[in-house]
Amino acid sequence: MNAILEADSTLTDRYQTTVPEPVRRALGLQKRDSIHYEVLADGQVRLSRAAQHKSDPVVVSFLALLDKDLVRGGSVTRANTDLVTSIQRLVNGVDIDLDAALSPDDE
Repeated sequence: MNAILEADSTLTDRYQTTVPEPVRRALGLQKRDSIHYEVLADGQVRLSRAAQHKSDPVVVSFLALLDKDLVRGGSVTRANTDLVTSIQRLVNGVDIDLDAALSPDDE
């Protein structure tokens, strides 16, 4: 495969490097973006912009609630063993299809 762009960078003592400006521009990289590395069988490395993950609004809301509680002096503790055992008994043998529609309207 013929290269359309070549650039070099140097590793620091901590194995860090700066992505050269022409590569950042070609990949549309901004500060704090993630980079995906793919090592091929022939030893070549393919570098690309990592896929952006969509935030789950439920998780975001839960984390905001948790943060608000912690700011007010709350604390996070491990669930006690009896509660975990009780929950495990309740769901034992229950099959759940995480890909199934929640209602006929969701199909």
